[in-house]
Amino acid sequence: MTFKNREEAGRQLVAELLQYRDDPHGLILALPRGGVAVGYQLSLALHVPLDVFITRKIGAPGNPEYAIGAVAETGSRYLNQEAVSSFGLSRHELDRLIHVQEKEIARRKDLYRQGRPLPQLTGRTVLLVDDGIATGSTFMASALAIRSLQPRRLVGVIPVGPPSTIREVRSHVDELVVLMTPDPFYAVGNFFMDFTQVEDRDVVEYLNLAEEAMLERTPSSPAS
Repeated sequence: MTFKNREEAGRQLVAELLQYRDDPHGLILALPRGGVAVGYQLSLALHVPLDVFITRKIGAPGNPEYAIGAVAETGSRYLNQEAVSSFGLSRHELDRLIHVQEKEIARRKDLYRQGRPLPQLTGRTVLLVDDGIATGSTFMASALAIRSLQPRRLVGVIPVGPPSTIREVRSHVDELVVLMTPDPFYAVGNFFMDFTQVEDRDVVEYLNLAEEAMLERTPSSPAS
């Protein structure tokens, strides 16, 4: 089974999340960039606002695609200590890698939210969305950070991921919705016919369109 693109994956996920439709406390937090394309479809169908939660993978030296951990926009960090040890990283080297990602988080916050703060999460039902996971470092760092902000319920929403990672992720959320757990698993992109990179401008457009759709559904106040 493959998805046509991220948007189709989002539409397929809707059927598993109908209990959250029109939830007045609901909030979709999508991991940019790819997760925002999925989250946009959920926002349209579930009538739940969309925002981003910015977390950056900490790539291994010489192999940036291999995650040794991740850092979230709240400052929360998730480190795979086994991976860190295997690369023999000193505290100074690790701090340097983290600093690079913190700078990118700051850039994205300014661009995506344009001065808006992260929405209040206390007491809310948060749907944490990505377009797929491999090692799960970014997703789990995000879940840990969001947990610390005391949502009422944290729901992980993922189209596809490997069985071993999915088992680990389940322990970080109240509920996990996943459509496929193929084994063997090689890369998220293998399960999409179109896995074109989502650009920053696309993220901003998805957020703006989702906000417009929510405003259109908001009843107008009666004239006084």
